[in-house]
Amino acid sequence: MSAVPQMSISGIKQVLPHRYPMLLVDRVDELVPGERLTARKAVTANEPWYQDLPADATDEQHHYPSALLIESWCQAAGVLAAWKNPNPDVLAGQVMLFGSISEVVFRRPVLPGDVLEHRVRLFRELSDTVIFEGEALVDGETVLEVGRVVMAMRPASELVGAAGDAGGSPCAT
Repeated sequence: MSAVPQMSISGIKQVLPHRYPMLLVDRVDELVPGERLTARKAVTANEPWYQDLPADATDEQHHYPSALLIESWCQAAGVLAAWKNPNPDVLAGQVMLFGSISEVVFRRPVLPGDVLEHRVRLFRELSDTVIFEGEALVDGETVLEVGRVVMAMRPASELVGAAGDAGGSPCAT
């Protein structure tokens, strides 16, 4: 298939339900439907997870949280999974759910000023479930390897109210 033109933040917001402070993909550089995606996320010292650090915080204290590194990569995978049928509303239509992750290796810390390049490859697609693999790089150096991520697309109507009477909402990726 042919590549989709570069996608800006406005296009990403039409595909993913995430918003500030948890929208962790800034741009899609390449998207080849059913195959692969390359996306970017610029890490800055102005992000909320750094706000409580003291003025004399060390570089080690500024390491980008590993959970957010994974989240950012998974959001890039979510763009590849949902680009054909975008649904930024988690209360209607198909909802993207994170299933599992395996074979994750963190190669080096990520710091403010780094620009993450997420490379996502579609490993397998089974009906409404997709399996991805890939890596994240900074300046051409691998900082994260992802062996497998499983995501499923499910109807929101089957998930709303699943949290019981607590009034919970479905949990998107």
